[in-house]
Amino acid sequence: MTSRLLQRSLGSPDYDGIRRALREDTSTPVISVRGLEVRVAVVPLFTHDGRQAVRVSSTEPLTHVLVGVDSASGTDVTLLVPEVDAPRVLTLECRDEAGVVGTARVTVTPQRKWHVFVVHHSHLDIGYTDPQGTVLRHHLDYLDAAVRLAEESASWPDDARFRWTVESSWPAQKWLAARPAPAVETFRRLAREGVIEVTALPFQLHTEACSTEELHRQLRFARTCGLPVRSAMHTDVPGAVVGLVDALSAAGVRYLAAAHNWAGRSVPYLHGGDELTRPFRWRAPSGNEVLVWFTDTPHGMAYMEGNTVGLTDSYELADDLLPRYLAALATRGYPYGPGTFGWQGPDAPREPYGLDVLHLRVQGAHADNAGPSLVPASVARRWNERWAWPRLRSAVNSDFFAHVEEHHLDRLAVHEGDWTDWWADGLGSGARPLGYVRRAQSALRAAETLHTLAGVDVTAQVDAAYDGVALFNEHTWGAANPWEDAEEAGDSGGLQWTRKSSGAYQAQDDAADLLHAGARRFAAALSPEGDRPEGDSAEGARPEGDRPAFAVFNPSTRARTDVVRMFLPRDVVAVDAPIALVDARTGESVPHHEEFVDPDDWPTRPIGRHLHAVVRDVPGFGHVRLDVVSRETAAAEPVEPRDGTVIENEFYRVAYDPRAGCIGSVFDKRAGRELVNAEAAAGFGQYVYDRYATAPHVNHLSGHVGAHDRTLLGDRDIGRHAVVTECRRTAVGERLVVELRGKGVDWIRTTIELHDGVPRLDLTYQLAKQGTPAKEAVFLAFPFAAGPPTAWELTGGVGGPDVPRVPGSAAYMLPVRHWIAFEDPELTVAWATLEAPLVQLGTIHMPYAPFPPTLDHEDGTVYSWALNNIWDTNFPAQQQGETTFRYAVTSEAGAGGRRLGAAAAAGLTEPFTGALVTGGAPAAVTYASVDHPDVLITSIGQDGVRLQSLAAEPVEATLTRGDDTFKVRLPACGFAVVGGTRP
Repeated sequence: MTSRLLQRSLGSPDYDGIRRALREDTSTPVISVRGLEVRVAVVPLFTHDGRQAVRVSSTEPLTHVLVGVDSASGTDVTLLVPEVDAPRVLTLECRDEAGVVGTARVTVTPQRKWHVFVVHHSHLDIGYTDPQGTVLRHHLDYLDAAVRLAEESASWPDDARFRWTVESSWPAQKWLAARPAPAVETFRRLAREGVIEVTALPFQLHTEACSTEELHRQLRFARTCGLPVRSAMHTDVPGAVVGLVDALSAAGVRYLAAAHNWAGRSVPYLHGGDELTRPFRWRAPSGNEVLVWFTDTPHGMAYMEGNTVGLTDSYELADDLLPRYLAALATRGYPYGPGTFGWQGPDAPREPYGLDVLHLRVQGAHADNAGPSLVPASVARRWNERWAWPRLRSAVNSDFFAHVEEHHLDRLAVHEGDWTDWWADGLGSGARPLGYVRRAQSALRAAETLHTLAGVDVTAQVDAAYDGVALFNEHTWGAANPWEDAEEAGDSGGLQWTRKSSGAYQAQDDAADLLHAGARRFAAALSPEGDRPEGDSAEGARPEGDRPAFAVFNPSTRARTDVVRMFLPRDVVAVDAPIALVDARTGESVPHHEEFVDPDDWPTRPIGRHLHAVVRDVPGFGHVRLDVVSRETAAAEPVEPRDGTVIENEFYRVAYDPRAGCIGSVFDKRAGRELVNAEAAAGFGQYVYDRYATAPHVNHLSGHVGAHDRTLLGDRDIGRHAVVTECRRTAVGERLVVELRGKGVDWIRTTIELHDGVPRLDLTYQLAKQGTPAKEAVFLAFPFAAGPPTAWELTGGVGGPDVPRVPGSAAYMLPVRHWIAFEDPELTVAWATLEAPLVQLGTIHMPYAPFPPTLDHEDGTVYSWALNNIWDTNFPAQQQGETTFRYAVTSEAGAGGRRLGAAAAAGLTEPFTGALVTGGAPAAVTYASVDHPDVLITSIGQDGVRLQSLAAEPVEATLTRGDDTFKVRLPACGFAVVGGTRP
């Protein structure tokens, strides 16, 4: 009674309710008398002797007769008629002991003969149901069981033999490393025989949180494990980046089974999802394709669809439900009606499923992280003995795709572009650790490059660091009930988030360690005694003796002028000794600013000077030497500009408005143009805080909440009481610091910087976030005096208003990698972000389906969705602590948006590295260069120089490294590795 009360009160889906809905939706009432009801369903069931089935159910036991054909008694019976190839009308008589209760005309129609591939797997949540370590140990146990069940059923008919698909390869990697050799060989044999299949992805990723290199590296097991890895699974997460297609293709993977859990938050059916056919060919701009099967919530709780129709329970339940499910697929858009799953359901038209082959996932129990079971294979065995069609095959994932590829490939639709993830909003629930991970992604590229140039192979360490990054980007960000703090099961929210977030901080430490070591090894290799790495050009003499110098390395593709921050220890040069920095190429002095680390203030830190300098025209993937020389006077101290709210350099004049708590003007001096839309709803860089009138600590609350207006927007406020705490000019530029107060935080600190010679505005926001379980969101507004954006960076691609997207992609928000570009005939403007990937364009939407806007649309406004707390499960219930968000803005007349976007991001994601050289170094070296303006070098490793194209069409480029040149053809937005020393 209690369960029924809660079900009817909260509308939460359960199997009884879902199955009852399926029975009712797939049968027709034909007789209703005196409280008695008889329903009929014509289903796709065929016997081996050529008859097909009609299912009859009644609320009381009756004898059901198809006159002249077949009869049976009971409340649920199957009547068999000769197979029809055209509709045939028969008479149904229903009798009790007193005689005929009623009659009805029944039309028996031709039915499809289905091939059903039953794919048994376990959905890997690294957490959610238990602490992470417990979950992983269970999955290793599951592989033990899978091997045993495969051997136990080896003599069964091939279609019914137990088969197991390892949804995520990481447990398989750990299992292979932890089991005795005979067990490992048995596993490998079963994999070669197609009884066990290991799929390509290590775990289920929020792919939009991944960098392109990270995504490719996470597939290295598929390339090197010696097992036949032909397919991938992408489970639970409703969306994936376009770069996944290229990454899978590069790993030799042609098939992808996706299962999208709408979780009550997603409404793809309102955004073209009804046009997304099953299966389909997903094509990247490069021309690479993967064959995709997807299922989602209204097809049966996403990856639980086989469980929903009884394949985990018993043959009898599957015999009842599976034929009904197949009949529903063949006759309407979704097999279950609106509201079946307790939240907004499909109410848009969709064509019925068109093929006679089905991929049907099943798990060993009705839960995530469920183990293997012999029941699905046993059901298939008994089924195929009883019925000729549908034919059930206990299959591995790739079996289905091979069948479709052979029989139906030319019938499949092709869909292109990004498949934008509806759960991406959850990334904002862990803003601080996510920021650490995104910094680590950038640092790892530079670290590996510096080590490679120094002749040191750190591939294994970099791989391990990327694995740590990816583990944070894995889709399980919290327990089932993340606000609880138990020690086990789904209430272990505190434990799970502690481990999850600590992994992000560890990944950042690992990346920083590698970069720290890489700079020193690079410096050592530049010394006369070291083996200096060869570049394609070197100029200038080495400094005399052991005079200290810095090799300033630019880890981005293009030559640029930018600021570098270097540390000069007091044991190299005394802190009271005045110094100058000299560009070894020209002999000219480079102005610099010094910040002394006082031992009285910081006795626990290295003592010396932090030097800040703007170095001009540092070649891409090259270095310039700055010599440290003695001078008579100390470096100039900072001074205050005349106007304490305005800073400028030769490119921009920026004015802050303390009353409004935002930047009032960003004036482009070169273009003679204001970049800020002064009429926008929000100010430029304004802190916007939203609180929602929804309850915390209610699991899957968003599945029961609909927002069609601003009613649930309980409060909206902005940063107030702005106080300018610093406005100064140094030898390298000008800086303005403002502190504000705002709801949701103890304080907000905004730092605005312009550097001499650098055509970029740098913005840093630090928030002292207060922890609260209340549903909330923080936005930082950037209203540009521009039209709508024309391009934005994605993982492995470039999006834009005219760039195709997979139908049903999330529309109200956008997860970008780093930049967005605006273009008009006179000026191109680029905005870039380091830590915060989520944006909303033009307005702020309510975070509940169907995500209505709360403001009038403004074409040029970017709202950076810095952080949020809107999830009810799987993501942390609150966040707190000092959190940093960095942004950059640049503009240039006549520049391409994609190129300028990459340039804007480079200052954030690819900062100059200053390596202290005490033994000398050449004045300048370029280590690698590429001649096409739309091709980027992302890093250099032992496998070669990694290239990424931004172009919307194929390009040819010449890569130069040392004395070697390579002609490279890159497809549109393509990725390539060229000229390595390791295959």
